[in-house]
Amino acid sequence: MEPIVFSREELEKVDLAVLRAEELVNNYFKLSPALWLKNRYDIKTAAGLAPHERVDGVFAQVLKYEGRRGDVALGSSSFSLYHVCLQDPAILGLVSGDSGIRLSPFLLYILIHELVHVVRFLRFEHRYENGAEAEVTFEEEKKVHALTYKIVSPTGVSGLMEVIDFFKQWHGFSLGAR
Repeated sequence: MEPIVFSREELEKVDLAVLRAEELVNNYFKLSPALWLKNRYDIKTAAGLAPHERVDGVFAQVLKYEGRRGDVALGSSSFSLYHVCLQDPAILGLVSGDSGIRLSPFLLYILIHELVHVVRFLRFEHRYENGAEAEVTFEEEKKVHALTYKIVSPTGVSGLMEVIDFFKQWHGFSLGAR
């Protein structure tokens, strides 16, 4: 059975959300364009995911790979390459239901969230984990949701309050005290 994937119009929304998310994360962490380009990551949707990159129960995940330039044989030239793997079926399932959440603001939140993970890994603020340490991962998720909220809330993007409310249990504070 073929996985549900984003349509052409939905992929255009993904592209716009990626650009906006990169801009917001860059500005928040005060990353120079040169530094951001050196930080290696790729954003993938379901059509481009390997079988092991597809998961149920999440909207996206970050996977770490080891990259190396093709013309260099030495291991000392290796670098971390992160794949932000969007899970199209989960995202589309939520926005096509009666959640009241629209695709564009939901994508923006998800992409900011995953890029915050990448920045934290690259800055060694949190080490990459494979899920074996669930308690640490839970605490890291709370931190990343709180940072995502700080980054996204001032934007005033239409439909964003519904997304923030959807993730409110992760923000670590009462949304009534915004």
